[in-house]
Amino acid sequence: MDSVAVCNTALLGEGPCVVVESHVALQHERARPKLGAGCAGNARNAAVVARNRVGAVAGTAENERRLRAGSMAPTTARTVLAAKPMVHRSPTVCRWLVLLSAALLLPACGDEAETLPPAGWDDEVRLREAIDRNPAADVVEIDLTARLAEVEIRPGTKTEVWTYDGGLPGPLIRARRGDRLIVHFHNELPEPTTVHWHGVRLPVEMDGAPDMPHPAVPPGGGFDYDFVVPDAGLFWYHPHVDSAAQVGRGLHGALLVEDPDEPAGIGDEIVLVLADIGIDEEGKLTPADSGGDIGSLFGREGNTLLVNGRVLPALRPRAGQRQRWRIVNAAKSRYFWLDLGGPSFLRIGGDGGRTAKPVEIDRVLVAPGERADVVVTPVTEPGEARMLRWIPFDRGYGATYLRPDEDVLTIEATPETAAEPASLPDVARAIEPLDTAGAGQVSLALTMEQTPDGLVLGINGVPFEKSEPVIAAVGETQVWLVENTMAWAHPFHLHGFFFQVLGEDGAPVAPLEWKDTANVPVDGKLRFAVRYDPRPGMWMFHCHVLDHADAGMMGMVHVQK
Repeated sequence: MDSVAVCNTALLGEGPCVVVESHVALQHERARPKLGAGCAGNARNAAVVARNRVGAVAGTAENERRLRAGSMAPTTARTVLAAKPMVHRSPTVCRWLVLLSAALLLPACGDEAETLPPAGWDDEVRLREAIDRNPAADVVEIDLTARLAEVEIRPGTKTEVWTYDGGLPGPLIRARRGDRLIVHFHNELPEPTTVHWHGVRLPVEMDGAPDMPHPAVPPGGGFDYDFVVPDAGLFWYHPHVDSAAQVGRGLHGALLVEDPDEPAGIGDEIVLVLADIGIDEEGKLTPADSGGDIGSLFGREGNTLLVNGRVLPALRPRAGQRQRWRIVNAAKSRYFWLDLGGPSFLRIGGDGGRTAKPVEIDRVLVAPGERADVVVTPVTEPGEARMLRWIPFDRGYGATYLRPDEDVLTIEATPETAAEPASLPDVARAIEPLDTAGAGQVSLALTMEQTPDGLVLGINGVPFEKSEPVIAAVGETQVWLVENTMAWAHPFHLHGFFFQVLGEDGAPVAPLEWKDTANVPVDGKLRFAVRYDPRPGMWMFHCHVLDHADAGMMGMVHVQK
């Protein structure tokens, strides 16, 4: 029976088809053998379906046969399972189709089924997803609207926030490395805005920096972002107009670019968008300029911590099951230093995808704009409960004074028997160090000045509006030295290009990785090497404490042909 036939049976009694969503298949390609590969593969096939949300599929009987027989490559299976065109249906119908599809895919395999994650283990945390309306396998085409909406952040209280598609955060956008991403953006906000695709190596015309070269999108206007995503990894999107205010009011979302060649079995995956938001006692947003110059100097932090737009949500995994947390810090100023009170993390990736070698760490530090890809087994005993806590990080004067730890995420193991430990596949990645012999040298100082007109931050003593660009050429390699002269740390972000962080000796810091955002500590320096591939144009760089950027701590690099 093909999927269309399944969808049209009298059993469902409602509309056309709702079967399997493409992102679920891709998510589990890494957590299992190839589709249909023996009992273990079939168990994971069922997980692909059992974790499905809402979607539609245009499949054929031959595709269904190949899928179940295991003769279809995962990348092809993604096309078969692709939800194109998407059609939403009721949760009841979805549950029936999930069960039916799981039954089709999962023959009797004994104890192998016990390796599956519990149903609904991530219900409180899972992000809503953008709807792909393009039938092509290598194109993701979505609509994205910035608009005001009332959302319940604190129980029983509605807060009007700025949103993408009416939710906080914006929808998770999924693509595969090499896909073309088309975003039909509409602005229904009362102010101009843009969408910046943080970390993506794209043409400068699509970067979302206002007037570089396109003006900001006015209220009632629109813009089509159209580019290829060349790298796998977790990226994110946010405005680049009045950034601190607009991001702080809720405008941010995640872009996950899957790697079809990634090894299976890394862990049950969840994307965690970390943020904070300022809300007063009446449930209204706190003013974006609260605290005046002092607020800008420190970097404003919201009083409410959010994980995927929720306050203290819960994950309910099976004890002993390994998870993969894809983390992005979308806060405008807050550093997230995360601790599980016991279990360690294995950091396998960051801004630009997987690192050259995994590293075991006790805590995860994610500066504003940064990403972290970590593997963790958060609970090992049935019924065990554990808190993921935010730890105050000393990012400068006053950052930790009288500030307690805060709970951000609850992990509650189900009562079922703990899963047997499984070996982690090889997640190392080959990364060649950039050759810096003969590289151009760029020296920057992050500075501040108190003027009669107020606080002015800048680079080399010059605020953004008066600055001259750094000059670079396509194909050139440069070594940048960024020095912090202030009493606060600065996460430094370069648009459009990856870089490799260097030590004081000029050698790449191990393990090798590609970065687009890196912390410059108090009284410290950041060295990095960057090579400019053939994407000429004017590219921004700035502090990603967005209050600092808006106060002038930004610059441009002009990459010339």
